[in-house]
Amino acid sequence: MKYFNPEVETLPLDKLRQLQDGRLQKLAAYLYTQVPFYRKQWDEASLRPSDIRGVNDLYKLPFTRKHHLRENYPFGLFAMPVAETIRLHASSGTTGKPTVVGYSRKDIGIFSEVVARSLVASGCRPGMKLQNAYGYGLFTGGLGLHYGGELLGMTVIPVSGGMTERQLLLLQDFRPEVICCTPSYAQRLSEELAARGISPEQLNVHTAILGAEPWTEAIRTQVEAGMGVKAVNIYGLSEIIGPGVSNEDYEERGTGSYIWEDHFFPEVVDKDTGEPLPEGEYGVLVFTTLTKEAMPLVRYWTNDITSIYYEHSEKRTHIKMGPIRGRADDMLIIRGVNLFPTQVEDVIKDFNQLMPSYQLIVSRDGAMDSLAVKVEVKEDVLRALGRPNLQQPPAALPDALRTLHGALGRKIKESIGLTMAITLVEPGSIPRSEGGKLNRVLDLRKSRN
Repeated sequence: MKYFNPEVETLPLDKLRQLQDGRLQKLAAYLYTQVPFYRKQWDEASLRPSDIRGVNDLYKLPFTRKHHLRENYPFGLFAMPVAETIRLHASSGTTGKPTVVGYSRKDIGIFSEVVARSLVASGCRPGMKLQNAYGYGLFTGGLGLHYGGELLGMTVIPVSGGMTERQLLLLQDFRPEVICCTPSYAQRLSEELAARGISPEQLNVHTAILGAEPWTEAIRTQVEAGMGVKAVNIYGLSEIIGPGVSNEDYEERGTGSYIWEDHFFPEVVDKDTGEPLPEGEYGVLVFTTLTKEAMPLVRYWTNDITSIYYEHSEKRTHIKMGPIRGRADDMLIIRGVNLFPTQVEDVIKDFNQLMPSYQLIVSRDGAMDSLAVKVEVKEDVLRALGRPNLQQPPAALPDALRTLHGALGRKIKESIGLTMAITLVEPGSIPRSEGGKLNRVLDLRKSRN
């Protein structure tokens, strides 16, 4: 089974464009009629639905941003009465009101279908067991994977997030072939397996479907080795539908994730000007939902930084997106240098003595910002050195760690252009995810008032 929906996943590009153009024309007329926000926004731009003849006209339309969802909280952007929806979800935003999304019965069908496509792309097949370690509730992850797994014909184990003891027990006793969770929680499970002396060969799991956070090849390497799996990326966001907007193919890991663009049309735009960028260039990812009924969105500004490109592979015709470098509003500007946290992770992966577990600490002394990074040393390295006290000043560390400390600092300076204070710490001492999203940055500037 190579595809869940072979006709659509392999649709020739010209036919895919025709499908997208027709769906966009219907969407524009529907939104103008049903959603006062869009009618007002387009009237102010002197635009009518008839001006949008296809995806090549999308650039004419204004963006929809997260603050528009909050300003219309809770149901102001719905295109149908709430009584006609069958489910409500909300984002896990850390400040202010959550962003609310609604689903019609048709929307839930689309949601389940694109997740089922993603599961097949990940290597899942009917009859396999799926241990679902995404959180159930207002977060779309748990129920999204649940319904998609059931549609595919998998046996879903709805564990939800966290509860590491239970996760490990079920991995051993229920013997699922597949687990889905955040990448940072997969790291946690890998470390717990090693700490308990449970080898990957004792488990039956062969695939880990990871999403909800940006992650890197270094994390993939750790999870694949620690759990004995193929780690595959799934991407989505609640405003667009939830997980299943795009997914890696397990045979093409590391080459990007296919966007199911018969439902979600992507653009990448300059984060400052909003101008569309050419294929392959990095910018802000923008989506238009082509088929949603309850709360369609046009040119939704995701804030995620990535690139999109056609690979013209023999497997699927849909466009791919690269890994998420970070979020436009998560970009740090330190002494005039732009920095995404994943750039630091890319440096750390070159040091075999270090874990891909780190935390950036941003602080300010007067008018000057400074940046420090804590990074974990591997257990076997510390054991071989007689478990030295890492809280000593760098000059007092054993030669091997002092050399490592200096080499990491130099490599960060060469690669990123910033001098960072390096702190080597014990494995497991940096906070781990318990199933939710993990924040790699501790910004102390925000707490100074």
